[in-house]
Amino acid sequence: MTGLAESPIWQAFRRNPGGMIGLALVVLIVLAALLANWISPYPAHAGPIGDFGAITAPPSAQYPLGTDTIGRDLLTRLLFAYRLSLEMAVVVLAITTPIGVVIGLLAGYLGPVWSYALMRLTDVFLSIPPLVLAMSIMGFLEPSAVHGMMAVTAMWWPWYARLTYNLTRAEKREGYVLAAETVGAGVPHILFREILPNCLPSIFTKMTIDVGFVILIASSLSFLGLGAQAPTPDLGSMVSEGAKYMPEAWWLTVFPALAILLVVVAFNLLGDGLREALDARR
Repeated sequence: MTGLAESPIWQAFRRNPGGMIGLALVVLIVLAALLANWISPYPAHAGPIGDFGAITAPPSAQYPLGTDTIGRDLLTRLLFAYRLSLEMAVVVLAITTPIGVVIGLLAGYLGPVWSYALMRLTDVFLSIPPLVLAMSIMGFLEPSAVHGMMAVTAMWWPWYARLTYNLTRAEKREGYVLAAETVGAGVPHILFREILPNCLPSIFTKMTIDVGFVILIASSLSFLGLGAQAPTPDLGSMVSEGAKYMPEAWWLTVFPALAILLVVVAFNLLGDGLREALDARR
């Protein structure tokens, strides 16, 4: 803890009010998702159970955010929906980041043939709007949370390939890379022991910001009926279902939409604060 407190990156980060607010919100959201079984008012309401005596009840002391169309507590379902959304974001980024980074490293270092082949493939994916590409992939799959995760994974790696490609092209001209080449270091050593460590700060910053955007894309798929299916709590499907009952039961849409907004803003603030702290270190 003492080492962290004395870190120049942390010292720069803590001077950024937006970054600190983002960090606090992210910690709160992650803890709420992890502890949903224990802190949610009605854990059973995360499943197919309903309370027909409390159908579309407005916010009250008993139900702080109201209930849905079969009487399930909305606050409970939002907490469990956060858990699903964060799980999807972690899995998507854990798969796409290594793929994109390796492609970017190879394209940026190995010369024009590799660069042309790999980056033209990347450009093909980047030329298609992310949501449109994900929807196209989902057209061949049965709607589910797992398939939605696969669709988002298939369209997310090019962003990391492009970022790493640009970083690698800049780093390969640095003296430490030329020195490694002079002493006969192999390509894997130069890519993963010399160049990659210097790219990681930018990659980690993008990953932090992308958590919110992955959740937003996944929620968009669910809003269109292509993601998680009932009775699984999902932010996008909750907004879609609640929209049918606007404006009378406004809480069915407003609170899930605010939950999406909160998580996107939180991770963006955290990512921006982290980027500025890393830039200040340089």
